[in-house]
Amino acid sequence: MITIESHSGPSAAEHRVEIVERKGTGHPDSICDAVVDAISVALSRAYLRTFGQVLHHNIDKSLLAAGRVEKGFGGGRVTGPMELIIGDRATFAMGGEEIPVAEIAVDTARQWFRDNLRFVDPDEHVTFRLVLAPGSPELTDIFARPGAVRVANDTSAAVGYWPLSPTERAVLSLERFLNSPSFKERFPETGEDVKVMGLRTGTDLELTVAMPLIARFIGSEGEYFARREVIRRAIGSFVEALAGFGRREVSLNALDEPGRGLGGVYLSLLGTSAEDADSGQVGRGNRVNGIIALGRPLGTEAAAGKNPVSHVGKIYNVLAHRLARQICQEIEGIREASVLLLSRIGTPIDQPRMAAAQLRLEPGRRLTEVSGRAEEIIARGLAGIGEFCRELAEGRHPVC
Repeated sequence: MITIESHSGPSAAEHRVEIVERKGTGHPDSICDAVVDAISVALSRAYLRTFGQVLHHNIDKSLLAAGRVEKGFGGGRVTGPMELIIGDRATFAMGGEEIPVAEIAVDTARQWFRDNLRFVDPDEHVTFRLVLAPGSPELTDIFARPGAVRVANDTSAAVGYWPLSPTERAVLSLERFLNSPSFKERFPETGEDVKVMGLRTGTDLELTVAMPLIARFIGSEGEYFARREVIRRAIGSFVEALAGFGRREVSLNALDEPGRGLGGVYLSLLGTSAEDADSGQVGRGNRVNGIIALGRPLGTEAAAGKNPVSHVGKIYNVLAHRLARQICQEIEGIREASVLLLSRIGTPIDQPRMAAAQLRLEPGRRLTEVSGRAEEIIARGLAGIGEFCRELAEGRHPVC
């Protein structure tokens, strides 16, 4: 059943107050999400290569326990490694053919650290504990049932929307800028554990940024605050170029306080607070569109690490945002769209219990003028869900 309805309330950008957050690459929660999803992609490829199909797995339970370090101006050392616990369910064998699940999981996790965190050596700074077991007979049996698409392994709801507001785009683009290769080349003393909190009041934008400076590059408290100011000005220049805002204010490392030595600066040895300060967990980070927007509808599923062919907690979350974007881009006169998808366990994923679009129309447009086309776009997306799931299995749709 597909339902199309109008939504006449103000958009997120029209509210007086808007709050948006983004946790960057090196944030412990983002590390957990990114690593487990990389493992899901790696396992999916192994299953496809060996068995010709993606088999049951959900690598969506993970905890990154913070380590311990000794650090000071000029450097330091790791005294206790971080521990990444990788858990839930996977298929280890079928028809007498085994898959080296543990080896794939750990190798993939190690490679992610190498590729994304410049100062983390996964062989020395991280230990890995696997808590993976075979799935239950009923959920595993989903993958042995006939059909062009799998049935849903859960009763779950998802929501997506488009377009992003100017504040949402600002927060997202700022974190990507701060973790871009060009920025890190210009400011190698900045870590990857970037967090951006955006507050828009009217047209005024306030951005609070947390980003550690790497101890080996900072020789003293005075040097720390001098470099912090240079970096803050670079962030300010980026923010000034953003369109659509009045007054802009940028705060960097707001807990800092001169005169308190190491207690008054955000210094890091490895570039992530998981080295000694903050643990991480799957599902506590960004939504699948890369942000946490408090004024938007939010689903409750943690999409990262879930299998890409049956777990609607992943499939429908990503698909809902994609459908909302297509509706706005393909139909004139729609200012904003939200798409809601509801599954029923045991029902093919291309046949949701409910699919609905809520459309905010341009003045003068009527729902009857656009509803048929919107319904066609949703129906087309559901009809092509098999190919969409293959794209998810290949990692072509980031979920954090």
